[in-house]
Parts: sequence; structure tokens; C-alpha cells
Amino acid sequence: MGLIRRNPFGHILFIKNLLIKTMGVISHRRYRGFNSLQIEGSEIIRNLPETGVLFVSNHQTYFADVAAMLHVFNASLKGRKDTIKGVFRYLARPKLNIYFVAAKETMSSGIIPRIFAYAGAITVQRTWREAGKDIQRPVNPTDSDQIGVALNDGWVITFPQGTTKPFRPIRKGTAHIIKEYKPIVIPIVIDGFRRSFDKKGLLIKKRGILQSMVIKEPLKIDYENESVDEIVEKISYAIEQHTSFMQLIPKEILEAEKKLDELRNFWEY
Repeated sequence: MGLIRRNPFGHILFIKNLLIKTMGVISHRRYRGFNSLQIEGSEIIRNLPETGVLFVSNHQTYFADVAAMLHVFNASLKGRKDTIKGVFRYLARPKLNIYFVAAKETMSSGIIPRIFAYAGAITVQRTWREAGKDIQRPVNPTDSDQIGVALNDGWVITFPQGTTKPFRPIRKGTAHIIKEYKPIVIPIVIDGFRRSFDKKGLLIKKRGILQSMVIKEPLKIDYENESVDEIVEKISYAIEQHTSFMQLIPKEILEAEKKLDELRNFWEY
């Protein structure tokens, strides 16, 4: 029994290791080949502790965003500076205690999501939306506990808007988790994934797109004295999803993004 190493969620590490390597090799050309991923701030990753780190990011696809982060994090830890060159070397011994928060509905929607979930998903039940419809459901305290377990074991990636639509409000649950578990909070800003992939991030929609990932310095948070609303506001600015950023984007682009989301929702549901 003791010979089979598992993480706190019961996943066998050997299998998780194999899945990360396989998916990493398969997906590598999606960021360095078919498209190009521009990275900034990879040196920040190398200076982080082994556990207790929460990454907060804007969200553009269900899976491509997370997969890109797993590439960047592992490459950075193996000494790569702002590049994911040499996939076989940096995935030879990947970091296995990286988790990401995802909706249960999304991760149980097919065989590929289920496989991806084994690689590190912390599945939570959305309280505001299900099957494409707005709902109201009380928060499940078990979900917060699971994120706490993951933070104690390693790093957690979360998308605090809870949607791939831009400039949506930050969910307060993220701020509550920050106040309770006091992690180091690293903001990440991504772009280009929405144009590169379909909504799920499984199919390449267009090639030759410049994708970007900017990793920022840890947020300065007073865990005891800052309110939930203050932390929410700080996150929205850090991941460049505060409504004030909308003024920097041409109206034509915002309207095009809105129509694109409407088409995606139509075909998905």
C-alpha cells in the first residue's frame, strides 16, 4: 500500500505524472508552433515557495489557459526564461502539486475533461450558473475546504470571474479563500487564447495568433484588515478585468467579442 504514492485527493502520482507528460507533449505545438506564446515574468515562478501559492487569472477558454500555465510553470522551474522551449526536458520531472479550480459541470462533460481533471482539477459546484442558465445556489463549504487542502499541498490556479467572458465581476469566494488561507497571490493576465481556440480550448480555431501570458509580482494583501470587497477590487485591477479597462478597448472589438460569445453559447447549448 505504501509503495503507491497519492496526493491528498487520492490521485496516483505515477498516473498523474504520465498524464501531464502526455498532454504536455501533445499540446506543446499549440503554443509553440501553430501559434506563438509570448511570456513575461517567468522569473517570479522560480522564486515561489513549494506550497501556499494561489494564481488568479482572467479566463478565455476552459482548458487551453490552464494547459499553457502548466507548460510555463514547469519550464520556468527548470530554468527557462520566458520560453517553453525544450518540452521533453522540462516535463521530464513535472511539478505534480499544481491544481486548478474548475466547475464540476465542465469537468464531467466528456472523456477528455475527465482525463484533464485527473491531472489536477479541484471541481467546485457553481452557485450562479448551470447548463447555460442563471441559478442561485448556496455555497458548498466542502469546495472551499478542498482548495485549502490543495494550497497546503502545493499551488492552485483559479479564474475568479468564473466565466470566459471578459470584464465580468470577480467572485467573492476567491477573496474569502484568500482571507482564510492567506496564500501568496500571483496575478496572471492572458490574451490571444480566445482567438486561437474554441470556447473549450480543445480545437484550434485559428493559427498564427500571438498569445500572451504576463505573470505579475505577488499582490500585497493585509489578510486581517482588508475587507472581501477590497481584495476583490485589488484582484480585478491586477488581472486587468476592472470595468475601467474597458475604456482602453475600441468599441468595435468589444461588440465583436460580445457577438462571438453569443454564437458560442448558441452552439454549445
